[in-house]
Amino acid sequence: MKYAAKDLANAIGAVIERDASVEVTGVAAPERASSGDLIFVDSVKHIARAEASAAKCIVLPPGLTVGGKTVLRAENAKVAFAKAAALLREPSIIANGIHPTAVIAPLAKIAPSASIGPYAVVGEDARIGQHTQIGAHCIVGAGSWIGDDCRIHPRVTLYANMRIGNRVEIHAGAVVGADGFGYAYGEGRHWKFPQVGIVEIGDDVEIGANTTIDRGALDDTRIADGVKVDNLVHVGHNVQIGAHTVIAAQTGISGSSVLGHHVIVGGQVGIADHCTLEDNSIAGAQAGIPTGKTIRSGQVVWGTPARPLDRFKEQYVWFARLPELGARIKKLEGELEAKLGKS
Repeated sequence: MKYAAKDLANAIGAVIERDASVEVTGVAAPERASSGDLIFVDSVKHIARAEASAAKCIVLPPGLTVGGKTVLRAENAKVAFAKAAALLREPSIIANGIHPTAVIAPLAKIAPSASIGPYAVVGEDARIGQHTQIGAHCIVGAGSWIGDDCRIHPRVTLYANMRIGNRVEIHAGAVVGADGFGYAYGEGRHWKFPQVGIVEIGDDVEIGANTTIDRGALDDTRIADGVKVDNLVHVGHNVQIGAHTVIAAQTGISGSSVLGHHVIVGGQVGIADHCTLEDNSIAGAQAGIPTGKTIRSGQVVWGTPARPLDRFKEQYVWFARLPELGARIKKLEGELEAKLGKS
């Protein structure tokens, strides 16, 4: 795609400075940019990189100046740059048309503009919306519904009766709808508890590669609009995730936990069953949240077991001093024993 700098600024809500007629054709890091690429910096420490770049156009926040370039001034330069990238970059093609090797059940309903890649399988009564692309070797289970403008990358598996909204992107190897890990113990063995719910995924959700989202047990697993889930995340049965929450890689969320809207979960966080992370709360990387714990709205927690960040940092300082304190105690004990021996 090609934009004049003025038109691009209008599209992303930025204010143009200097030459508004400069043509912008792509985005890049300052060091890799050509003259037609758009770049951005949001910190004074990166100004030298920007000034040395071949790019003619840059997104800047208030207060920063770069000489010799057309500026798109925006309050949040990174967000403005992301919006520009969405306009300038054509997404890669996952599938184009219906591949002859695709296996599509007779009662499946495929929109005329949808595309199905090689060796994909679409089950009975499945529905695939307009402009949705289904990648090679995907499986869309019977009765599953996928909305419009979705991008389902290769080897994604959707079990039967899943519900996927519009503009959803699911990356390679993800599995949506496997049975949850639910068992009842009795008579000396584990009895499988029914896993008969579904997974509902809202609009504008992105699911990372090799992530797994379990179907509900008696209720459903629900992921609301705008949620972003990284690679290698596990979402257990009956979990509820609120709108615009983000979850980093290798996090595990156990069954029946509830995450509010705009929650931030760092990498490798472990959330036990029946936990609640209220709206706008933050769980730092590798935090461990025990069963039934509630993290209050706006609270930031860290560590295992998870505790408020200020408390965690105070305790961590003492943990770091344990060898020093141990040596001091040992020395004091030695001195005390020496005194007692003399007496």
